[in-house]
Amino acid sequence: MPTAREIMTNDVSCVREQDDLRSAAKRMAELGVGSLPICGDDNRLKGMLTDRDIVVKVLAEGRDPANVTAGELAQGEVVTIGADDDAAEILRTMGQHKVRRLPVIDGHELVGIVAVADVARSLPERPVGDLIEAISERS
Repeated sequence: MPTAREIMTNDVSCVREQDDLRSAAKRMAELGVGSLPICGDDNRLKGMLTDRDIVVKVLAEGRDPANVTAGELAQGEVVTIGADDDAAEILRTMGQHKVRRLPVIDGHELVGIVAVADVARSLPERPVGDLIEAISERS
């Protein structure tokens, strides 16, 4: 079974805690991605910022994205996966936490991101279907 290191996207760009969300949104657009890891000055992962976070937690509330920092949206403990964890653990973690993207950590260093699409390309159809069902259920 493949490991996170084998299926992850390893070209990962972070948004800094102090970056405003207008800048973060521009970076997402430039990179063609819907999420970015939030990294602190210590280069440790602080959270994940999604395009949905910007829309729901900032724009929909009438807040100015130029006056809100990425760090303000970094909440709770970040769900991650180890670089050497196998695909079964990736599926389990995504399903349990209902997330579509997992930052991949080697020690304390962010080394990549595993998305549902990465898992889908590397595994048989049924486990991926089960994952989609698990993360799509309403709580």
